Amino acid sequence: QRRGAISYDSSDQTALYIRMLGDVRVRSRAGFETERRGSHPYIDFRIFHSNSEIEVSVSARNVRRLLSFQRYLRSSRFFRGITVPNSSNILDDDYNGQAKCMLEKVGNWNFDIFLFDRLTNGNSLVSLTFHLFNLHGLIEHFQLDTMKLRRFLVMVQEDYHSQNPYHNAVHAADVTQAMHCYLKEPKLSKSLTPWDVLLSLIAAATHDLDHPGVNQPFLIKTNHYLATLYKNTSVLENHHWRSAVGLLRESGLFAHMSLENRQLMESQIGDLILATDISQQNEYLSMFRSHLDRGDLCLENANHRHFILQMALKCADICNPCRTWELSKQWSEKVTEEFFHQGDIEKKYHLGVSPLCDRQTETIANIQIGFMTYLVEPLFGEWARFSNTRLSQTMLGHLGLNKASWKGVQREQSGGGDDVDPTFEEMDSDILPQEHRLS
Repeated sequence: QRRGAISYDSSDQTALYIRMLGDVRVRSRAGFETERRGSHPYIDFRIFHSNSEIEVSVSARNVRRLLSFQRYLRSSRFFRGITVPNSSNILDDDYNGQAKCMLEKVGNWNFDIFLFDRLTNGNSLVSLTFHLFNLHGLIEHFQLDTMKLRRFLVMVQEDYHSQNPYHNAVHAADVTQAMHCYLKEPKLSKSLTPWDVLLSLIAAATHDLDHPGVNQPFLIKTNHYLATLYKNTSVLENHHWRSAVGLLRESGLFAHMSLENRQLMESQIGDLILATDISQQNEYLSMFRSHLDRGDLCLENANHRHFILQMALKCADICNPCRTWELSKQWSEKVTEEFFHQGDIEKKYHLGVSPLCDRQTETIANIQIGFMTYLVEPLFGEWARFSNTRLSQTMLGHLGLNKASWKGVQREQSGGGDDVDPTFEEMDSDILPQEHRLS
């Protein structure tokens, strides 16, 4: 029987709700039982309807145990031993063999995570992360129980929402694979400790855990309880971090470690995940530039290494435009689909359409060009200053080609001109494109 997990704020011992695991329901004033989706930040859109519209029979609804919104869509066959007769989802040895062959090249920048996800029957995050733990020697170094590790990874994968076009387990696997590529870079590989690598991979795999498919402004304007809990600040990132902590504690993966080390791990994973808040981009980028201008980064310093890992995770999180066109284009279409879905909901319930979310006025090309110009180019330009390697040059090369490709699409759609979506300009006037300096 799985129970809830509570985190306490040390300042005033206020219980902060992380996640509730189990069958929890609340009765609404309309007279029906709704599923209390634990810490899941998904919006129950029935609140926008009149009472007559939402009065439904409980017996007509399939009430399931509430682990997370989509957890019941999958079963954890890895450790339950459950088999499904005549299941078409069981892959044959040929598929498994191809997946293993792909993992031999997991450090290649052109790694096709979409193909890998198909070959693993939608288990790309579990398969890839478990392989990386083994590849980096973390299982042996930290004396991890492999069953507990696999159970933890299965729970992580199941707590991503497969119905999200973009923020799902495949995105998490893609970010984890990119993080692995960065950890292999010469400056990092010779300086990072096993502890650093452990934190990096866990943070990458869980950085969008339980993402609802809507953004922070949406949660704020719908008065969602998570926005209140985190005081409208890094709402999603705080929730991803707290959800990851809940799963770490629940799995008991590091129960053999001292309490001090476990608390340090939870805190530092939080620092990494919180750094992915795009609204804090300018702050981190300015710090990165200042360090590079002064030339004072010392990777023998644990604090400096941790900062570089924050920047690496930021790069991994938004590296889609730096992939090959075939991969980048797929990600662009998926993230735009998610934006437009939010916009459709906002229109339906008269909430005011968020920037970039109106399918009637926005295009994939405009969104991507603005994204590359004001967010991706500045970040990866500075990363190339820090790590002037073949990988950095490859990423910048793909970025330039992909931007040119989207501009070509934009010209075809508009009949000329290079209009860039002004929304990105409004995000922060200091986030502007710079010449790529590879010195």
